[in-house]
Amino acid sequence: MSASEFGQQFVNALGLGSIYALVAIGLAMVFGILRLINFAHGEVLMLGAFAAYYFAAAGLPFLVVVLLAVLTTVAIGLLMERVAYRGIRGAPDVALLLTSLAVSIALQNGALLAFDAQPKPFPTPAAIQEQLTVGGIQISVTNLVTVGVALLLMALLTLFVTRTRLGTAMRATAENAMAAQLMGINLSTVIVAAFAIGSALAAVAGILWGARVGRIEPLMGFIPVLKAFVATVIGGFGSIPGAVVGAYLLGFGEIYLVALLPGELSGYRDAFVFAALIVILLFRPQGILGSSEPEKI
Repeated sequence: MSASEFGQQFVNALGLGSIYALVAIGLAMVFGILRLINFAHGEVLMLGAFAAYYFAAAGLPFLVVVLLAVLTTVAIGLLMERVAYRGIRGAPDVALLLTSLAVSIALQNGALLAFDAQPKPFPTPAAIQEQLTVGGIQISVTNLVTVGVALLLMALLTLFVTRTRLGTAMRATAENAMAAQLMGINLSTVIVAAFAIGSALAAVAGILWGARVGRIEPLMGFIPVLKAFVATVIGGFGSIPGAVVGAYLLGFGEIYLVALLPGELSGYRDAFVFAALIVILLFRPQGILGSSEPEKI
């Protein structure tokens, strides 16, 4: 692999890892607080992309489209928490898991009925579709925007969870929910905040995914949420920094596997990724940054 090819694949990996990171953060936040693996998070991503598609079709400016799509997914996430998850807090883990799968399947089928199974071209602004040449390296503006947006959102999230009262309450609840309640923290407020933030990040990830692949369809949320789940397991489930680290490792692994593997094997990159996941879990079951104590994040 030449230096220019390496640089181009490096940018591609950063872009893919950034999308995985935005999705993985939402999964890690909800799991850290509620101990819920929210597989329906992928459908929130999908609905955010479709919201952006229809708002753009109305002729609105793209920044307004993004804002409205984020608000739409936040409303969907809060409704999901209120209707599907609030009543089963404290239930066995298997009940939480089955509920999240049921919500995911229901949203998928609802989207198939509402939007049709035919993929739709995503209305990516022309400026984002351009290619730049820097030092002989072809760089997609889409990847640059993806990395920039993801890093900005992660920086803002870091400030939120470390510098605000609600962010501190979220960290305390993730550390020990019972102790946090005894200290006067409203558990419902913390959970609602986690769903709202995770849903907002999922909307942005859905828009960036649509811009990356150029189309959207009702089942598009499955692959990103599955890869984000793998990333959170690699990094340490429930750990937000671990989710980010795992997401970028997964993004780099996928991109460079395709670049380095022979053509006849590149289609099996997911098999190599999951094999690597098994190896990591054999030697470090709690993940790279996960705690060996299950009740902590």
